[in-house]
Amino acid sequence: MNPSDLAISAQGVVRRYGDLVAVDDVDVAVRAGEIYGFLGPNGAGKSTLTRVLCTLINPSAGHATVAGFDVTTQAEQVRLRVGVALQEAALDDRQTGLEMLHLQGRFYGLSRAATRARVAELMDLVDIGDALRRRVGTYSGGMKRRLDLALALVHDPEVLFLDEPTTGLDPVSRSRVWQEVRRLNTELGMTVFLTTQYLEEADALAHRVGIINRGRLVAEGTPPELKRDIGTDVVIVTFTGSVAEARSVLDRLDVVRRVDPQGQTLTVSVTDGPSAISPVAVALAGAPGIVVQEISLRRPTLDDVFLSVTGERITTPGTAATSPEPTRPRGSTDDHG
Repeated sequence: MNPSDLAISAQGVVRRYGDLVAVDDVDVAVRAGEIYGFLGPNGAGKSTLTRVLCTLINPSAGHATVAGFDVTTQAEQVRLRVGVALQEAALDDRQTGLEMLHLQGRFYGLSRAATRARVAELMDLVDIGDALRRRVGTYSGGMKRRLDLALALVHDPEVLFLDEPTTGLDPVSRSRVWQEVRRLNTELGMTVFLTTQYLEEADALAHRVGIINRGRLVAEGTPPELKRDIGTDVVIVTFTGSVAEARSVLDRLDVVRRVDPQGQTLTVSVTDGPSAISPVAVALAGAPGIVVQEISLRRPTLDDVFLSVTGERITTPGTAATSPEPTRPRGSTDDHG
């Protein structure tokens, strides 16, 4: 990529908290006008890198620029050009939504008239009606999320950082946020750096996706590219019997590219699903002690990509982890995200 075309550039970024490495030698390049999805589980390093790029914390090593300015030596210039909506909305429960929007405009040097005009433009985004004149402490979680996004947009930033913007939202509120992110990008050409642990969110919104795990960037590309890299189709097999035996049988098939066991379920990446499902079924049926309970075919998802590059499935709020914790942590606690 031409450096002049980049809205965000990070090279060799490291962030340590004592002995804990939250971000480990990460390179990221985001083109101007791109939606870049930064995908990973809690503790992977997503929020930590976002805080570095937003100048909230300094990197322990490496170099990063946002909107053409160095995040360490030109932090004030970066802050004037970015909008930031973090996981925890920094809202004052004692103020009304309108008061906060007007105050934000004044903080960024907008005149009173310009602030009023900008707030009027953002009213559709906030979409909470007369509640905008009520104290923020009375808002629901979804209302607070939408207000926080509007606050990040008051000064019409070049680059918008959204750190898990839909976590905890109901499906309707999540859909509204998605629609607004698309509109900001397509109509205004705004660059969006979106961290998420929702696979469907990254798939639906991002032009390119970076997958981070335990502080390291382990895969990057467009969603279709990443899915193609692990095989054209995926066969899912639920069975009883020896996992090692089942995997060994399938590994010998020419049509099989990769086998990922998760308990008594095998995710089998294959080159051609319709022609592969029969050999997979026949091979398992002939294996001693293996009883196939269910077999199905589907297209790969980003969850399959994550499993392929990390050996684990991503976990979202309310789901249990599918693999043990690493013996030597590379990421950090949830606070360091």
